Amino acid sequence: MKSIRYYKRDELKQMTANRKQEFSLLFQKLKKKKPKNLDAVVHALHDEAFDQFDCLDCANCCSGISPIVTDRDVERLAKNQKMKPADFISQHLYMDEDQDYVFQQTPCPFLLTDNYCCVYENRPRACREYPHTDRKRFYQILKLTHKNCEVCPIVFAITEELCQMEW
Repeated sequence: MKSIRYYKRDELKQMTANRKQEFSLLFQKLKKKKPKNLDAVVHALHDEAFDQFDCLDCANCCSGISPIVTDRDVERLAKNQKMKPADFISQHLYMDEDQDYVFQQTPCPFLLTDNYCCVYENRPRACREYPHTDRKRFYQILKLTHKNCEVCPIVFAITEELCQMEW
């Protein structure tokens, strides 16, 4: 994998738009074919990417998108903030069109100026799992992966690598 560099979200969005047809064809092919080795390939690329890229240099995810916050996340975060869950919800969350709780604001209210998360040990599950490139049954989240190319340099780089492979 070529070296991964930081891109601002607007740059990644444009780069993804420039490769929309290529990426769309790749994801259509992977969804239809469901290669048996897809998870192993993507997980190896994930590990390689995280060996060379420090998310603290980026924080595009924390500064520009809001994760789904589950009831369990609410309980954990409220406890961390010494708040009642209902108060945490009213202060920090709203229910989106899919009936999921998400943060009222971006950047995330817990993102510090140095890109550290002040609730890191208690962060939402979606944050723990982002960018989802180490997930099993990767073929199930290809649409999300395509969207995440616009946000995460690692997802973009992994997708570029996948485009170079014979499927």
